[in-house]
Amino acid sequence: MDIEAFRQMVAKNPKGFLGRYGLGNKILQEGGNLEEAVEHLRVAVQLDPVHVASHLALGRALIGLGRPEEAKPVLKAGIDASASGRANGGRDLVPEMQMMLQGLG
Repeated sequence: MDIEAFRQMVAKNPKGFLGRYGLGNKILQEGGNLEEAVEHLRVAVQLDPVHVASHLALGRALIGLGRPEEAKPVLKAGIDASASGRANGGRDLVPEMQMMLQGLG
């Protein structure tokens, strides 16, 4: 999907997890406005706290904005969500999140 399709999803359903995650992640992938990406990804994490990929994308965006202290708990929460057994997938993202955390000190 392109970014406009995700924007339309969010406009139609602002409390829809998939649109928020998709839009935030797409903005991040395309090198768009990281503040906007953070806004959408924070909502996605609130709507589905065990969606590991949302935590990873939010952590990336925060690091991209030079906000590592905000990224650390987000990444830790993503790892915890995967380990909890409540997450639907995401285990493959844990090593990347662990490496990002180590890089942040």
